[in-house]
Amino acid sequence: WRLLRVLVEPYRSAQEPLAELLYQRRLRARGPRVVAIGGGTGLSALLRGLKEVTSNITAVVTVADDGGSSGKLRTELGMPPMGDIRNCIAALADTEPAMARLLSYRFPLADSVDSSYAGHAFGNLLIAALTAVAGDFEEGVRQSNRVLAVRGSVVPVAGQPVTLHAALIDGSVIEGQSEIARKRGIRRVWISPEDAKPSAEALAAIAAADLIIIGPGSLYTSLLPPLLVAGMHEALARASAPRLLVCNVATQVGETEEFELTDHLEALSAHGMADVIDAVLVNDNFKARQPANYPAAPVRIDLPLSARTGPQIIARDVVDDTNAHRHDSRKLASVLLTLYDERSIARRRARPAAPVR
Repeated sequence: WRLLRVLVEPYRSAQEPLAELLYQRRLRARGPRVVAIGGGTGLSALLRGLKEVTSNITAVVTVADDGGSSGKLRTELGMPPMGDIRNCIAALADTEPAMARLLSYRFPLADSVDSSYAGHAFGNLLIAALTAVAGDFEEGVRQSNRVLAVRGSVVPVAGQPVTLHAALIDGSVIEGQSEIARKRGIRRVWISPEDAKPSAEALAAIAAADLIIIGPGSLYTSLLPPLLVAGMHEALARASAPRLLVCNVATQVGETEEFELTDHLEALSAHGMADVIDAVLVNDNFKARQPANYPAAPVRIDLPLSARTGPQIIARDVVDDTNAHRHDSRKLASVLLTLYDERSIARRRARPAAPVR
């Protein structure tokens, strides 16, 4: 009994009974095998909710980031960016609040100190150090999962960094995720190198999944980059699990300004992803509090007859009541688990019904 307490004590709160902790762990261990694909804050929010209902989670994370601490380490060390990976590891950690603060801690910038780590997030440096010790980025991320005791696992979509490119409707071409995120009028995005291959762990997780979730996240800079890695489309097409897109609850300044549901679906279709999405989960609660001084709007359900040959549309309340620009982690996970239990997601439907209420 003492040994058992020693093993589990670090992972329970002061108020949580030990028996309840063990019961919840066994319950989560029997949960569905879920693969979540994307990046950014949207994926982290999803993972925080999912880890309460299943521990069989694989987060397949973009490696296209080129800004902030991740961008610096990418340039200086030639490693794939680890900022989104760090956030997902923090979201899946058992001791999430404390771990999130630790991994997100940034060493201060000081003019009087010539510090090579100033401005870097501790979690990024930790992953970089484990990569150097392991000699391989994918193995470094695996070691990070073990060291930080996450529920499930976080894997990079590819073992090398990729660069995001975009063509705008005015004919101009720009490069870099951080630059593209600020632009309106994006017509198409692609990645280089074109021969970047998905990680074996990501492909194995997709093949074994009970449910595959794409998003939520920035449409052009978080969702499409991992989907465009060569081999990912084929892996999703072969998967036996239902494939569900979680649409953003709000538009984003720049890349999706004034977008509605149809615009998101058309963008995915234009990049050849229409056949790997069986259903779309979209928010239908528009009464949440709108943050002040932020020029974004809820993503509305606008499906004219011309757009009704696409995936099944499932409308539910998944928004954070205190912030109309964010998903509620618990609401979202609860809806996803209910849909999975009810087998409500139709595989490869030819014509969807009206939004499910």
